[in-house]
Amino acid sequence: MIRENSLYGPLDDVAADAGHLEHPPRVGFFTDTSVCIGCKACEVACKEWNLVPDDGFDLLGMSYDNSGMLGAHTWRHVAFVEQDVPLGGQRTALAELPTGPSSTPATAEVVAARLRHAERGGSELGTGPLEVDEPPQDLGMPSFSRPGDGHGAEGRTDFRWLMESDVCKHCTHAGCLDVCPTGALFRTEFGTVVVQQDICNGCGYCVSGCPYGVIDRSPLDGTAQKCTLCYDRLHDGLEPACAKACPTDSIQFGEVDELRERASRRLATLHDRGVTEARLYGDDPGDGVGGTGAFFLLLDEPEVYGLPPDPVVPTRDAPAMWRAAGVAAAAFLTAAVGAFLGSRP
Repeated sequence: MIRENSLYGPLDDVAADAGHLEHPPRVGFFTDTSVCIGCKACEVACKEWNLVPDDGFDLLGMSYDNSGMLGAHTWRHVAFVEQDVPLGGQRTALAELPTGPSSTPATAEVVAARLRHAERGGSELGTGPLEVDEPPQDLGMPSFSRPGDGHGAEGRTDFRWLMESDVCKHCTHAGCLDVCPTGALFRTEFGTVVVQQDICNGCGYCVSGCPYGVIDRSPLDGTAQKCTLCYDRLHDGLEPACAKACPTDSIQFGEVDELRERASRRLATLHDRGVTEARLYGDDPGDGVGGTGAFFLLLDEPEVYGLPPDPVVPTRDAPAMWRAAGVAAAAFLTAAVGAFLGSRP
């Protein structure tokens, strides 16, 4: 086991560091945005299972996005990003990628047909791969004709949609845990971070402690709320509601180490297919939060999706700051004592 004594050295076992001596492997999410269809099934499943209030139905002037961002009443948020850029070869590259272990892709109809008969976890953690063996077909991209275009939907290749289901990152070094004064936030035996709302006093320190802007206070009772990674379902050996509801397996649940290997393979496949802009986000244990339990495959810069490019847990420099303050206080006390003694007759 590789560990360091410094507060923010690499830790390979966050549950053990939190005091769980015997615990299951760390679990989390790998979200592959290249196969997200923006259906919002994850948002709905999250709200239904966790009894999270609705966000209202204002489209916010932001495409089809009615929730806007993560918050106390939005534990899953599907971002819709419309870019005025040519698709180039990406349309073909993404369409040719298989959705399962076979070497051929499938239409949305074929995927839906397979899902009706596929095993979706049941009593076991995680979702198995979807078997698809239909001949290659181009799934296409959302398109429409603007007034005065002079051509139909078939000619619309000068824009693309980017869709991403965002969620709490369940950081290795979680700033919200560091600053909570009541112990309302805790690290579970699964390595996730959960808020105990009956202990939360609504101080809001955790809100400023999160580098991703995830956690928020509910306008109903003032307590902090966010994704729990369906902690209650994990206890029963079930995958989180959002992952179970995702029709394309864009949201994949499982052990974090295995998910990181799967993400690396997926990234290599995309690069081999010519989708060179694909990148992983949050999988690096050397980043400013020690890596996350929920990480992503993106098709553009993180900022495009509203994600910080270089997140850093705000309390990272706290030990050095306290040491500097201690040295300054000691120097001030020494100077004060010296001045007092020097003033005596």
